[in-house]
Amino acid sequence: MEQKQKKTSNQWWQVLNACKKLAMDKYDDYGGSVFVLRTPSMVDQIRNKCLRIISIQETKTQKIDDSINSEFVGIINYSIMGLMILEDKADEDLPKHEFEKLYDQKTETIHELMMKKNHDYGEAWRGMGETSFPDLIRQKLVRMKTMTENGGAKVSEDLDANYHDIINYAIFWLILEMQRGNFEVETEVKLGTESTEQK
Repeated sequence: MEQKQKKTSNQWWQVLNACKKLAMDKYDDYGGSVFVLRTPSMVDQIRNKCLRIISIQETKTQKIDDSINSEFVGIINYSIMGLMILEDKADEDLPKHEFEKLYDQKTETIHELMMKKNHDYGEAWRGMGETSFPDLIRQKLVRMKTMTENGGAKVSEDLDANYHDIINYAIFWLILEMQRGNFEVETEVKLGTESTEQK
C-alpha cells in the first residue's frame, strides 16, 4: 500500500506541475484578470468546461480543437484560482510571484488531502469509468451553485472542500491519461527538496 501511495503522489505532482506551467504561462498573457470573477461566476466557468467534456463524451464529436484533457487542466487551474478568490487573497493587480506562491500553497493543501483520502479509499478512483470523473465534478458544481445561491452550506462540506475534490478528480483523470500515453508530463518532478522519478 505504501508503494502505491508513493506512486500516486509522484504521478499527482507530475500532472500538477504540467498544470502549473500552463497557469504561469497564461499569467504572463492575462495577468490577474481572472480575479475579477466572483465565486458564482468562477463556478459557472468550471461548469462550462465540465459540460463540454460530457458533451464530447456523449456525442463523440467536437467542432473546436481543445481536447478533453485540456478542459480538465482548465478545471484544475480555475479551481485553484477559485480557492484564492474564496479567501480573498488575490486581485487583478496580483504580481506573478505572489500568484505562484498562492498556487503552491493551495496545491500543497490539496495534495495532503488527496493522500489521506487515497489511503482510506484504497485508490478506488483507478477503477472508475471515464464518465464518472466529469459526472462527479458536475455533481460538486451543482452543489456549489446551490450553496452560492443559498448563502453557504448548513450541514455539508463548504465550497473549499468541493473545490479540493474537483481538483483531485481532474488530476486522477489526467494520471490515467498519462499512463495511456495521452497526456505528456515531465518524467522527473521536484518534491520539496528531493527529486523523484516515476517508477
